[in-house]
Amino acid sequence: MSAINGKNREIAIFVVKLTLVYVAWYVLYHFWLLPNGRLDEVISKNIVAVTSSLLRITGFDVFAFDRVVGIGLANGLEIIDGCNGIETIGLFVGFVIAYPGVDIKRWLFIPTGILVIYLANVVRIYFLAIVQYHWYSGFQVIHDYTFNLIFYLVVFALWAIWAVYGDSKPLLTSETDGVSEANSQAAEDTDTEDTDTQDTDETPDKS
Repeated sequence: MSAINGKNREIAIFVVKLTLVYVAWYVLYHFWLLPNGRLDEVISKNIVAVTSSLLRITGFDVFAFDRVVGIGLANGLEIIDGCNGIETIGLFVGFVIAYPGVDIKRWLFIPTGILVIYLANVVRIYFLAIVQYHWYSGFQVIHDYTFNLIFYLVVFALWAIWAVYGDSKPLLTSETDGVSEANSQAAEDTDTEDTDTQDTDETPDKS
């Protein structure tokens, strides 16, 4: 029972920490970083530069300016605020900070995860540019559902990896694990008592 209560307490602490970190990030991003616009502009232009280079390397006739990248005579994609992955990166970092784990693993995993999310977004923009050029009629559906879903699945996979490998004792496990451990410990204690009794019975009588 104590193991179950301890697990529930850890989960409650995690939820509170995650909520506080999310609220802090929401306020920071929506009331300072987003209105300021500098960070979004730098990241968006960087994504345009990297995506356009990748498209040129793979043989496409590319145009790119400011926050826009496209192929041939297509309309092009504008990397607006909210589509550059900054807000998603904040949510990822918040989860890793809130979820229990070994600190050295945490500070190594955070930049790795940020890089993975950034690259996933570049790949998303790359394929959206191709879809827009070759299949404009299906672009909006692909943009709103398919690639966005894949992008968020990447983020979810990073969360899952941290939950499993970031801590030696994962938080989100079955409560029955604690009961099983308690029962196993009780069984071991019983076996020890039985052994002690047998040893006492086999001791020769003193003359």
